[in-house]
Amino acid sequence: MSAQKPASWAYAEEFVTENEVIENARRRGEELGATPVGNGAGVLLRLLAAAVKARSVVEIGTGAGTSGLWMLQGMPDDGILTTIDVEAEHQGVAKKAYAEAGVAHQRTRVITGRALDVLPRMTDGAYDMVVVDGDKGEYPEYVDHAIRLLRSGGVLVLDNMLWHDKVADPAARDDQTTVLRDLGKKLRDDDRLVPALLPVGDGVLAAVKR
Repeated sequence: MSAQKPASWAYAEEFVTENEVIENARRRGEELGATPVGNGAGVLLRLLAAAVKARSVVEIGTGAGTSGLWMLQGMPDDGILTTIDVEAEHQGVAKKAYAEAGVAHQRTRVITGRALDVLPRMTDGAYDMVVVDGDKGEYPEYVDHAIRLLRSGGVLVLDNMLWHDKVADPAARDDQTTVLRDLGKKLRDDDRLVPALLPVGDGVLAAVKR
């Protein structure tokens, strides 16, 4: 690997910069302990939402609203973000961020609760994009629901799929790392999906449903 590669990665990560509202949301998230998506991951979410003209998006893990703000920038003006999180306090901060960005209230559905209780009630094949950024141990179950919820041509996105650079390290065998490593391999070989693992942020796995 070129010695310049880390510098190139850092350059790419900051190639598109966050606006003031997203910066404020990120800082609030860090203060709350709701780790926001990295800048490069947020830009990728915006790109994917724009590419598929995502009018119906499900997000598992609201955080303080950083990822939602990025996606809303890429979605059409009539697009609706449904975001699920067990932490009502985090969602309150996210709602504030959406308002600061001038997002009409009818464009966000903020659902407080466990994703695994909410997802079974959602409609098969009705969504353009599903973003997974919740409890790492529950990722495999989230993904099962996400594939069911996506339309053909819809996009599945999982954050933290390199998990602090531990997934690529064969010696790292803690529970969370193992779950994410095994899930990545499973999705790589899933005939229903066209996947790619991208080294942005903490690692983003994106896949199109056939």
